[in-house]
Parts: sequence; C-alpha cells; structure tokens
Amino acid sequence: MKPVFQLSALFVSAGAYGWLAYATPRFSFEQLLLLFALAFGAYVALLKSGLALRWGLLAALLLRLLWLPALPALSDDYHRFRWDGLLFTQQVNPYQYRPDELVETSSPAAPLALQAAVPELVQPIIGQLAELYPRLNSPQYYSVYPPVCQAAFGVAAWLFPTSERGFVLVLRLLILLAEAATTGLLLALLRRFGQPPQRALWYLLNPLVIVELTGNLHFEALVTNFLLLMLWLLARGRAATAGAALALAVATKLLPLLVLPLLLRRLGWRPAGWFGAGLLVTLALLFGPFLSLELLENIGRSLNLYFRNFEFNASFYYLLRAAGQWYTGYNQIARIGPALALVVALGGLLLARTEWRPTWATLPHALLLLLTLYFLLATTVHPWYLTPLVALSVFTRARYALVWSGMAVVSYAAYRTTAYTENLGLVALEYSVVLLTVVLDTSQGRLSPQPTGPLTTAESGTATESGAVGRAAGAL
Repeated sequence: MKPVFQLSALFVSAGAYGWLAYATPRFSFEQLLLLFALAFGAYVALLKSGLALRWGLLAALLLRLLWLPALPALSDDYHRFRWDGLLFTQQVNPYQYRPDELVETSSPAAPLALQAAVPELVQPIIGQLAELYPRLNSPQYYSVYPPVCQAAFGVAAWLFPTSERGFVLVLRLLILLAEAATTGLLLALLRRFGQPPQRALWYLLNPLVIVELTGNLHFEALVTNFLLLMLWLLARGRAATAGAALALAVATKLLPLLVLPLLLRRLGWRPAGWFGAGLLVTLALLFGPFLSLELLENIGRSLNLYFRNFEFNASFYYLLRAAGQWYTGYNQIARIGPALALVVALGGLLLARTEWRPTWATLPHALLLLLTLYFLLATTVHPWYLTPLVALSVFTRARYALVWSGMAVVSYAAYRTTAYTENLGLVALEYSVVLLTVVLDTSQGRLSPQPTGPLTTAESGTATESGAVGRAAGAL
C-alpha cells in the first residue's frame, strides 16, 4: 500500500504544480492557496511515508521539469531581469540608469538635451526597452541585482534578444543546474556530518522551493548553492576557494555577508587570511567591471530605500510601526528599519561570541538562527527569501523553517488587486503559526545544535539504499 500512497501523493503534487504553472494568475489568490495547500500536504505525506531517496531525487527533478516552458505567472520580476540583460548585451552598465530615465529621455517629445544623455549603445534596443517598460514593477529604481545575476541576465538576453520565452528558458535551465549542484552538496554534507542523506528531500521536494525558485526564477537558488559550496570547501580545509564561493553568493545577493561573524572562531588566523583573500579578490573581479562612484551612490540609494521605504509581509516591524504611528502620528519606517538592521548585526556578533564549541557541522544551525532573526525583524519578507532557511534546516532538528515555507504563501493575498493591499489578519496568522512552532521546537530541544557522528544502523541503510545516485550527486 505504501508505494500506491506515495505514487498518489506524487500525482497530486504534479497536478498542483501543473495548474500553478499554466493556469493560475497571481491575482487568483484562492486558487493559488488551494493548489499550494495540496502540494504542501502531498509534500508532508511523502516525507512521513519514508520515500526512498532515489525516488525522491527523481521526483524532485520531474516536478521541476514541469515548469520548463512556462512563463512565471506569480512574479513579474523577470521583466526587470530581461531589461538589465538587454542593457548588459549592449555593454551598458545596468546600475547607471533607471528605466524611467532611459525611456523618457528616448521619447521624441523629450528635449534634445535629455535625448543626448541616452548612451548611443542603447539605441539598437530602445524599441525592446520601450515595450518592456510598462511591465516593470519598479521603473523608478536603480537595479538591485548584483553581478552574478547580471551575468546570467546578459547571457540569456544575448542568446534570445527578442524572445521572452527563450530568455526565461535559459534562466530556468541555469537554476536547474544550480539545484542539481545543491542536491549533490546536500547529500555530501549530510554524509560528512553523520546525518541521514534522506533529509535532503526536505529541501528538494519543498513546494516553496520548487514554486519560487524553478517556477518564479528567483536567484536564491544560486545563493543557497554557493553557501553550501562554501561550507563543503571549509569542511575540507580549502579556505581560499571557500572565500571565493562566499564571494559568488554575495555577488548574487548581499545577504550572505551575515555569515562572516560566524566564521571567525571556526577558521583561525591563517585560514581566515586565506579565506579573506579569496573573498576580496573574487569580489573585486566580479564587481570590478561595474565599479564607479555612480554605482556606489546608486546602490546606496537602493539600500536606503529598502530599509527606509519598502515594507511587505513583516512581523515585529509591523508591531513597531503601529506603535510608532500611535505615538507620533506617522510611519516611522525611516528610523525603525535601520534600527532593526543594527539589531540583527549586533545579534550576529553576539551569536558568534556565545556559540558553544563552534564547528563546521554546527555552522548551518548557527546561520539558520541568524537568518531567522534577520527575517523576523525585516521590513520586507517575500516568500522566496525563506528558501535558504529550508536548506539550512536540513542539517538541524528544527521544524519552524518548513512550517514557515508553508505559511508564507498567504502573503500573496496582497496581489488580489493592483493596489497591493496586504491582509494584516493573514500576516498575523502566518507569524503566529511560525512563532508557535519556534516555541515548540525550543521546548522539545530541537533548536539546540544536533550532535554529529557516525551514521546509525538505520541511517546507514538509507545511505546504502541511495547507492550510486547519491555518490554521483555528491560529486557535483
């Protein structure tokens, strides 16, 4: 009966993902919620049924391939990806101009002085940019995507300069390659730390991971891969190349810089020097082609806007915002946002200072706690931001990250109208369930670092069962 049950759960998953990929617009929240709930229920059922690792790996691949020809329906960020990629192909610095600057100054009605400000290299693609412009969700902001993302956008736009679907296909294949490498790293690290490789399925079959990374083309897939690569290299004593791996993660999204305080006590002075050299040299190589005073100013403006203006699906920040409005009569985000960021920075230093017996095996646990603090205090928490938490939780006994990955979908209620009005009742429900799970994890001792050591007899059986598939994936 178990194989029949597992096969049924996989068919439910496939049906839900197929409907999400091809027949669910973002504004159809009730349909999205129902299909995601079906997929998440099937996910929990598969994990509890003891699905064999080799079948779980095959299912993870096939469920991702379902999305291959689909355009992202739940996110419009890929239009900005394509915009930046088109600029990249024309050797125009995507950080130098806002979209509204390029399109408005290219209009025949614009003064000649403004038209002269548009670089000549943009002229061959100005028609495509004008067509893309109405689809952009933030045309008045400078690009916030670091160099690794820009390189990916540029390659996709170079291969398919006039095809939206072709552009999306290239990015999706890149994300699939990153997820394949993540699979190998998860299996290799779980074995190295004496934990059952079956746990990799917690991440690989997770609906939020599949929908937001493969489906919606978010580059947390690469961030997770580079962070795991860093950990694997550090565990093998390769400090310089581990620093380069972290640089790749930072050049995909700046958030991985938070890991630095957690590395100091683990590295020692000489390895820390090699790690720092690898990090700085690689960052210089990646950011160097874009580097200018203008770039630093524009990135500074974007970060300032992020911490002082943007708010979405937040938890403690919304409580502080309400208190600030009650006390002063207006939104205090300009003060609260930076203050919360400072609390996270101090929390990272405190965690690094107070860790008991820090090892490479306990680094995922420590980073999970630090990123959790960051997201609980952040002013903006889009669902895909949480996918690295799911990957890190694989190495721990904590369950709250998995629960959070199931609850975050309620934030899509904001997209039911073009006004993007959040349902604060649903936000409160999301974080109430998450915080309750944190309390349960704490009371049951699941938030303490997990002891590592040789595999038990049962776990060794699981590892043997995966056989050549696991070893091949571990070599990626």
